[in-house]
Order: sequence, then structure tokens, then C-alpha cells
Amino acid sequence: MAKKKQCWVVKIGSALLTDNGCGLRVDAIGDWVRQMAGLREQGYRFIIVSSGAIAEGIARLGWNEKPITLHEQQAAAAIGQMGLVQAYESGFQKYAIRTAQILLTHDDVSARERYLNARSTLRTLLDLGVVPIVNENDSVATEEIRFGDNDSLAGLVANLVEADLLIILTDQAGLYDRDPRRHPDATLIKTGNAGDASLQRYAGEGGALGRGGMLTKLRAAEVAAKSGADTIISSGLEKDILLKIAANEPERIGGTVLSAGQSPLAARKQWLAGHKQLNGELALDDGACHVLTEKGKSLLAVGVTAVKGEFDRGEIVGCVDKDGNEIARGLVNYNAGEARTIMGQPSNKIEQLLGYVVEPELIHRDNLVLL
Repeated sequence: MAKKKQCWVVKIGSALLTDNGCGLRVDAIGDWVRQMAGLREQGYRFIIVSSGAIAEGIARLGWNEKPITLHEQQAAAAIGQMGLVQAYESGFQKYAIRTAQILLTHDDVSARERYLNARSTLRTLLDLGVVPIVNENDSVATEEIRFGDNDSLAGLVANLVEADLLIILTDQAGLYDRDPRRHPDATLIKTGNAGDASLQRYAGEGGALGRGGMLTKLRAAEVAAKSGADTIISSGLEKDILLKIAANEPERIGGTVLSAGQSPLAARKQWLAGHKQLNGELALDDGACHVLTEKGKSLLAVGVTAVKGEFDRGEIVGCVDKDGNEIARGLVNYNAGEARTIMGQPSNKIEQLLGYVVEPELIHRDNLVLL
């Protein structure tokens, strides 16, 4: 399960963050922050996917219940987001840790270029030692593009950054065979495989403030597993839950562990290798072929001798040697026109040639698979 120096995506639901809709539980946020701050000293990195904006907005507006209309929910989210981010910012400031706010819609992770932009931003923030606070952009999302629940968003974020672990904190100890609120003798399902359809029969609906139930959590685990991340569904009310997970003591964790079955990097490589449709081709010189096949490094523009086809940033292209044999494929960081402009040139000349630098590599080694 958990190992040191990993990247974790921690999703915290509305039921935990709010006091029955009466504003944020700042003390609870402070306790989760304390745990993450301690684990960061051991090398862990965190992305928080946080619900609570709409619930906090409802409390600030003095409303008695969650509004039905989308525009009222969006207004509540815009107001509540201020308090939500402030609570996390204040909590992490006590430990001299910077935070960043990231608001996403479904379009941001379904369009390949925006997917890579979001991925690059999150990874850069992590490299800078910043804790990203991610939420759905409820204030502008429409019914067609909204995730519908932050469980789904958390699964996509875990997939986006190839996290090692997705932790979904809820007000329940995990997945039960029956609703424990109605059946005191319900049995906790301690382990399972992410994507196991048979588990869905145990899933229930979400609460009044949230949009997700256990079904969305299972689906989030399935999405996260596609990039190799295991998922733990556990109670955020349990004392030091994150520290217990880090200690790799499953007997002390009253939760459900859903295994992905493969490492993040292996899952991504498998996904790339399985793509039959290529959008273009990069011809490489002998030096670039050697660097890719023998040293496992990224592909730089200096090693490219020709660019074939028309492709956009984020699409999959093949890499061929001088005899036309495909030796690798991967997600390209520049479109075809940009690639033609910078091919054969060192990375330090990209800005001079294009006027900007998206990435120093044409294809990063994490987005490249050898054939």
C-alpha cells in the first residue's frame, strides 16, 4: 500500500468539512493539515481535492438548505470558495507551507491540450513544494461539463498526475455490504479490486450537501486505477487517519482498500503502447535513438531530423529510427508546426525560436513507451 515519498491525492467530502451545513469545520481542516504537514517532512507530496464551497456559501448566505437551481448553486460556490481556500491557506501557513487554488471543469481534463496544461501546472506546483487545493469550478460549470461530484474529480486528478494513492475521506468508515446508518450489523468490506463491478451493489446515494455516494467513490477508484493508483475509502473522523495510512498499518485503518494492481508508470506505459492510432511521426537520429532505448531519457528536439503528419499538443506520435522502424511512441508537448520549427535545435533555443517554452522536452520520458 503506502510507501514513503509518494504523491497522494486526498479528497475530503462536504459531510466532513461542514457542520451540518453551518459553515466550515476549521478545526477539522487544521487537524488534516497537521497530519499532511508532518508527512511532508518524510517526503510525501499532497494534492487536496476539497468539497465544501457550496455548503460554506449556503452558510454565509444564511440559507436553510441547498438551492435547486444551478445559478443559485453557482453563486453559493463563488461565495463559499473564498472561505474554503482561506481555511486551507491559514492552516498550512502555520507550517510555512504554500498552497494554490486550482478550479477545474470536465473540459479541462477531456481536451488533450488542456489536460497537459493542467497536468504540468499541478506537477510544477508539487515540485515547488506547494499543496494544490483542487475543486470543481462550480461557479462557472454547467450541467453538461460539471463533474457532478468531487469523487470523480479526485479520481481524474489522481489519473492526471499519476498519483500513487487516492484517499477518499468520508463520514463513513468505508464501503459496507449494507448501509450502516440503517443496519448496525453491516459488515465493512476491507479489500477489493478497483473496477470490480460486483462492488457497486453495495453503493448508496450521497447526502443532502454532497452530490456523491459510495458509487461515485467506486467509480473514482476505477479511474485512478487506470494510472496505477490504489484507493482507500476511509473515515475522516478517525484520529490521525492519514498518519495511520502512511504507517502502512491496515489493521488500524477502518477503511476499504481498492487495489489498482499495477504501478502508475506501468499503467501509463501500457495505455500508450495500446494505442493503435498515431497522429504523426518523429524521425530520430542515432543519438536520440540511443538515449531513448539505452538510457531511458526524454526525447529532446535536438535529436529529431524530420516531422511527419499534422498533430496537436498532447496527441500520440510515433518515434522512428533512420530506417523507419518505430522504436517508441508518446504524448508530444508541441504541435507539428512547432516541432518542425525546433527540430534539430537544443532546448535552450526553444524560446528564441518560438517565443515561449511549453516544456524543455519534446516528449517526456514519463509519457513515452519503448516498443
